Amino acid sequence: MPKSSTGETPYSLVCRTDAVIPVKVGEPSLRYSHISGENNDESRLQNLDEVEERRDMAHVRMVAQKQQVERYYNKKAKVRSLKVGDYVLKAKTLASKEPNEGKLGTNWDGPYKIIEATNKGAFQWETMERKLLQNNWNVAHLKYFHF
Repeated sequence: MPKSSTGETPYSLVCRTDAVIPVKVGEPSLRYSHISGENNDESRLQNLDEVEERRDMAHVRMVAQKQQVERYYNKKAKVRSLKVGDYVLKAKTLASKEPNEGKLGTNWDGPYKIIEATNKGAFQWETMERKLLQNNWNVAHLKYFHF
């Protein structure tokens, strides 16, 4: 089956031709009988001439599909611009939640003050008592805290 990203079958990109499988040896299909014989040599030479073009076109379609998926993902992504000095809340994970709180417990810890941006979207912070926390957290797990 042709792949949606390349528009070609994997076999045709590797072996430079479409796969032909006869159903039964005694009863060749029309496709098999058309490909067999002297036409086969000519079509194979033509396929060899066109193989680079087919691979280039498959590569172009694959890159276009990846760009389309990236645009779709970025359209739904929320941009959170946090900077040094902002106060944030950290999302609680299941491991850090108190088992006694139940479903009515808090979902956020904090507030914390961002003291350094360490990586793309990762921050180092401290508590309100100026105690430095060891782990860095990604912006996906943070929420801006309004006083």
